Amino acid sequence: MTVNRRDFVKTSSLAMAALAVPGGSDLLARELMPAQQATDLASRQLCMLALDAARSAGASYADARVVGIRRQTVRTREERVSAVEESDSLGLGIRVLVDGAWGFSASHRLTRQEAMTLARAAVEQARVNARLGGRDVQLAPIDAYPDGEWRSPIAIDPFEVPVEDKIALLLEANAEALRVDRVRFVNSTIRAERIETTFASTAGSMIQQAVYRTYPSMNVTAVAPDRSGFESRSSGEVAPMGLGYEYVERVDLKGRAGPWAEEAAAKLTARSVEPGEYDLVLHPSHLFLTIHESIGHATELDRAVGYEAGFAGTTFLAPPQSVLGTFRFGPEFMNVQGDRTQRGALATVGWDDEGVAADSWPIVQDGVFVDYQTTREQAQWIAEFTGNERSHGCAHAESWQHAQFQRMPNVSLLPGEEGHGLDDLIAATDRGILIRGRGSYSIDQQRYNFQFGGQIFHEIKNGQIVGMLKDVAYQSRTPDFWNSLDMLGGPQTYELGGTLSDGKGQPPQSNAVSHGCPVARFRKVRVIKTAAV
Repeated sequence: MTVNRRDFVKTSSLAMAALAVPGGSDLLARELMPAQQATDLASRQLCMLALDAARSAGASYADARVVGIRRQTVRTREERVSAVEESDSLGLGIRVLVDGAWGFSASHRLTRQEAMTLARAAVEQARVNARLGGRDVQLAPIDAYPDGEWRSPIAIDPFEVPVEDKIALLLEANAEALRVDRVRFVNSTIRAERIETTFASTAGSMIQQAVYRTYPSMNVTAVAPDRSGFESRSSGEVAPMGLGYEYVERVDLKGRAGPWAEEAAAKLTARSVEPGEYDLVLHPSHLFLTIHESIGHATELDRAVGYEAGFAGTTFLAPPQSVLGTFRFGPEFMNVQGDRTQRGALATVGWDDEGVAADSWPIVQDGVFVDYQTTREQAQWIAEFTGNERSHGCAHAESWQHAQFQRMPNVSLLPGEEGHGLDDLIAATDRGILIRGRGSYSIDQQRYNFQFGGQIFHEIKNGQIVGMLKDVAYQSRTPDFWNSLDMLGGPQTYELGGTLSDGKGQPPQSNAVSHGCPVARFRKVRVIKTAAV
């Protein structure tokens, strides 16, 4: 539900404050305690009411989430503001387990009666689902966190910064880009979101979290003098992050706008690539997306058992018993980690949406595939092969009106031990291409065959960059590509990339996720020319 912010703040603050007082009918109760304290207490009370009602109706397990989401987007184009958008959403979602089947119900009406009604409706839905048959849900063990609290490590709340200041920053950056010859168009944006969740479960947890994300970005377009063509350069090296407004200030859009604009103009006269096999030196601003599509999605356990086959596809890493601990994903120095713990990463939290504490674990170890991403329901599916009966904390719901299911954590390629820098990889390359930034891509339904483009391409000859290229894309198969990896950058080259909108599921949900990696080199990869003949 999206509403006018003024009306939302007025009605939700009154309702939540009233709920915090026994009886809940006096709207002046908000004066009895600070607004945030009243809201937190009201959220906890609503969750406990829902759990009690679910257990009374016959649920063997239940969890409840009050989720408030605030988002703001400020957009500019050249010398004007193109949009200022803000939305708020607040509601309650209740999930229950009855006779081995799930039930779920949700509402934006935050009243005691509605909480109990939702719980009973979820129980009834679960009973209907149980009669339909299927695999009985068995939940992995979990620790209780009766007083859990977590907040993104922000220094400046992006919603406390005046919109006027954000507009001024973006327009100044636009002006710098427009100073460059042949640059005609520039768009810049600052996005911010805050997701506040109160989670309670019959396993004994009561957890409150506040997740912040910010994303400053820019896209610059240069036009040929005779208007015969145009080229664009996006701020691909600037990723969305789980940080506050201090990240926007640190990114320095104004200081970087000029160089980005110059690269957009240079692309106009860049030479088209000659198709063939090249060694690829991939910058983290590009490689993160290849990791996301070919490793992140490929190692989701629900795909391995066929649950995404009708919408977003399955995975070549199946069945689990045939690949776990044996499948050679890449060279021995390749290690990939799943986690919810990296500071500033988009999928970093204190606990997932089932109350599982944030964790990190190996997905690829010494080049061998060793584990999937799991939830409490999924962990026992592969426990006999992994020796782990606990969830990796990969349950997530887009909002209060969505049920939790398996979503991707941060999935990252760890840096090499040799300490190589980008210059070392370039110097070791005789015939190659350096690729920065994300571009268009495609990948098949099993995350096996793929094609990726990028933003900026530089030709490498005899260990040196000799010029800019364009119209570059590379094609490969996931295991062939990762087994062609032969050099990894050190920790000093490690960077986070990510996306705020990764879709999955039916009905579809979106989540935010980061992927860290160093610079990396891949040998003899097939490169094609994307320009029309």
